[in-house]
Amino acid sequence: MQASSRINWFGLAGGATTLALIAVSIFIPWWQLRVGDSLIAANVSPLYTNFNLAGNSFTIPAILAVNISCILLSLIGAILILVYSVKPTKSYAKTLLNLSFATPLLFVVIFTVALLALSYIILTMYGFNFPIVGSANIQLPSNANGESSVSMQLTAEFMLPFYLAVVSSILCIASRIYHKRIALIQNN
Repeated sequence: MQASSRINWFGLAGGATTLALIAVSIFIPWWQLRVGDSLIAANVSPLYTNFNLAGNSFTIPAILAVNISCILLSLIGAILILVYSVKPTKSYAKTLLNLSFATPLLFVVIFTVALLALSYIILTMYGFNFPIVGSANIQLPSNANGESSVSMQLTAEFMLPFYLAVVSSILCIASRIYHKRIALIQNN
């Protein structure tokens, strides 16, 4: 058996991409919401979330704790899939793969579902469309009588790390699919 057939290249690429995702996501959010001309901004990702109010950046400790947990889980998943990728024929390889290949996908799915749920909740509770991607002008009543209103522009967009997470998910899933081929080669 050739040395190159004993390496799962999809897993290697998926693990490296996941490590790159961790590094990039600490500085660039997956999704950003801006109110007005960046008067208020929410920079959101599973790995790092902060808020900006009139130039003052802050984080919420509970969200920071969740972010740190997600960083550690991503890091463990990336290391496990990298170890698996260079030793896919070992007896413990399939266990490593099963523990690690779905980590990026879970983050992408849970993050996307959370954004959709947030948009739906705001639409239901407050009656205005909260954009997930794009811009929207919203009007909020300024007092109980609704005699005057305040208009704001919301702008939301997915940033590069979100797309990198999608690529990482695809590569990690491909490594799981390719593992079947490696197992077939090993058995022959």
